Amino acid sequence: MNRDDTLWKGILENLCEDFLRFFFQDADNVLNIEKGFKFMDKELEQLFPSEEIEAPKFVDKLVKVFTKAGKEEWILVHIEVQGYNDKNFSKRMFTYFYRILDKYGKPLTAIAIFTDRNKRYHPSVFEYEFLGTKNTFSFNTYKIIDQHEADLTKNENPISVVILTVLLALKRKKLNDEDLFNLKYILARNLLKRKIERKKIDDLLIFLHQYLRFADSEYSIKFDKVIEELTENKRNMGIREMVLDRAKREGNNAGKKEGREESQVSIIKNLLLSNRFTTQEIANFTEVTEGFVLNVMKTMNL
Repeated sequence: MNRDDTLWKGILENLCEDFLRFFFQDADNVLNIEKGFKFMDKELEQLFPSEEIEAPKFVDKLVKVFTKAGKEEWILVHIEVQGYNDKNFSKRMFTYFYRILDKYGKPLTAIAIFTDRNKRYHPSVFEYEFLGTKNTFSFNTYKIIDQHEADLTKNENPISVVILTVLLALKRKKLNDEDLFNLKYILARNLLKRKIERKKIDDLLIFLHQYLRFADSEYSIKFDKVIEELTENKRNMGIREMVLDRAKREGNNAGKKEGREESQVSIIKNLLLSNRFTTQEIANFTEVTEGFVLNVMKTMNL
C-alpha cells in the first residue's frame, strides 16, 4: 500500500460510522452503529488472494455491522476504493460478492468509491450471458470527480471533508500552490469550526495534510503555521501534531539527509507509542522501509 492507501484505510476504520451515514441514507434506521464494527481484512484477503488480481488493488474493506433486527443480527459491507481504470473491475466486485455471500450467508451490500480523474470510467454493473443463462449484478458507486464542492461544504458529515480533499487533489494540476493554500486553509478552518470530536478532527487534518501536498515546501511550512494559529489548544494534540511537526522538519531540512532521518525517527517513535498503526502502515506513512521502522522499534525495546 502507498501513502494514499494508508490514509484511506485509516479513515475507513476511524470514521466508519460517519462513512456509513454518508453513503447509506437509511443507515441509522437499519444498522445498530453504536454497537461497533468488526473489520474483516484478513477474511477478505483469504477469499480473494492478491495473486488472483492482475492489476494492483487500491483499498478494500469488509465490515461486519450489527443491525437493529436483533441482538445477534448482522450484515456485511464491502467497500472498495478504486483509483485507476480496470476493465475487469465489475467482474472483481461480483467475484467478491458471491464469495462473501457463499462464505457467510448474510445480507451484503457493496460500494465502490472512484478516486480517478476519468469521468467516463464509472463501472457499476457486471453482466453475464451464455446460452440462455443470464446474470446481472449491480453495486453502489460514488465518483468523486463528479461531486460539487458547494454541496460537500454544506454537508456536516465529517466524510465530506475527505471527499473534498480528494476532489481538490484531482484538480491539483489546475491549481498553483497559492490557490491550493487558500483552499486548504478554508477547508481546515471550516473543519475546526465543526462540532466534531477531537480525535476525528485529528484524523481529518492528517488526511488533508498528507493527501494533498504542495509542490513548494515553503507553502507546507506556511500551512503548518496557519493550523497552529487556528488551533487554540496546542497541548496533547496527539498524532495531528506529529504530522505537522514532520512536515515542518522536512521543509526546514530540505536537502539535508541527516535532518530528514532524525525527523523520520522522531515521527516513527511517536507513531509506535500511539499503538494505532502496524509497522507497515508506519513505513508507508513516513516513506521508509518496514525494516527501518523495526530497527527504530528495537531501540525502544518494544
